[in-house]
Amino acid sequence: MHKHSRRLLRGIGLVCALALGATACGGDDGGSSGKSVSQEDVQEALKKGGTVTVWAWEPTLKQVAAGFEKEHPGVKVNLVNAGTNNDQYTALQNAISAKKGVPDVAQIEYYAMGQFALTEQLTDLKGFGAEKLATRYSPGPWNGVKAGGDGVYALPMDSGPMALFYNKKVFDTYGIEVPTTWDEYLTAARDLHKKNPKAYITADTGDAGFATSMLWQAGSHPYTVNGTKVKIDFSDAGAGKFTAVWQKLIDEKLLAPVTGWSDEWYKGLGDGSIATLAIGAWMPANLESGVKNASGDWRAAPLPQWTAGDKTGAENGGSALA
Repeated sequence: MHKHSRRLLRGIGLVCALALGATACGGDDGGSSGKSVSQEDVQEALKKGGTVTVWAWEPTLKQVAAGFEKEHPGVKVNLVNAGTNNDQYTALQNAISAKKGVPDVAQIEYYAMGQFALTEQLTDLKGFGAEKLATRYSPGPWNGVKAGGDGVYALPMDSGPMALFYNKKVFDTYGIEVPTTWDEYLTAARDLHKKNPKAYITADTGDAGFATSMLWQAGSHPYTVNGTKVKIDFSDAGAGKFTAVWQKLIDEKLLAPVTGWSDEWYKGLGDGSIATLAIGAWMPANLESGVKNASGDWRAAPLPQWTAGDKTGAENGGSALA
């Protein structure tokens, strides 16, 4: 089993165990909980067994769920793909509002954790001793599951330090060098599309999460908070770096007009018409499961820089089990 899968196994195992423990001790359909459940309660629930419903879209969780069931023969993990991010969040909020069909565990990205935690739609896992697990995770993901407060509302699955994933076969075919700066990336986009008008450096029809990550890497600080007052300003120098390059890609029609995570997007990643992805390091599992016809073609490289020689990164995505 891959290291990533083993880590997910620990994560899903802990959360599923806590879910069974909560059920055994009278847990309900969502919401914060002040109840304390001992390790003995959890182990007894695992021994007794039952069914745990998990809503998630991460492809390797199938293997992880199977591993968990093998370790705990009395437990059945009902793994449901209720959609990717926003589609699942809508379904989850509808189920919580209806107080019907709420899963025991759900995959939630760090950026969305607050919308569920602040409205008390997630169980605070501190009552289960989850705060003792802080040292097992790096600070970024751990802060993400705290949703800006004192609770612990999930356990991290992964993180999203960005990299440039590129189709080496496409680059080799058209003699494209792997870009190390965003100016080189723009040049590569022009060169590729000139040599093959059906090929694009990447696809982008508007992704706020991606834009935020790019602004982060460029050193932009568009949001400032003073108490309850939030100021938004996209006119700083960092934002200017990003928009200057990206606007040229848009104006010169160098971006595939394909929505991310759609069937057309996966097709483009497989047939070489979409040649790169600047995205979180969790992407390989999705390439393995969704782009099988391009197996062996994709590589990873450091994220291009705004200034040659820099080594500045950013986070993009990452999720947890709540």
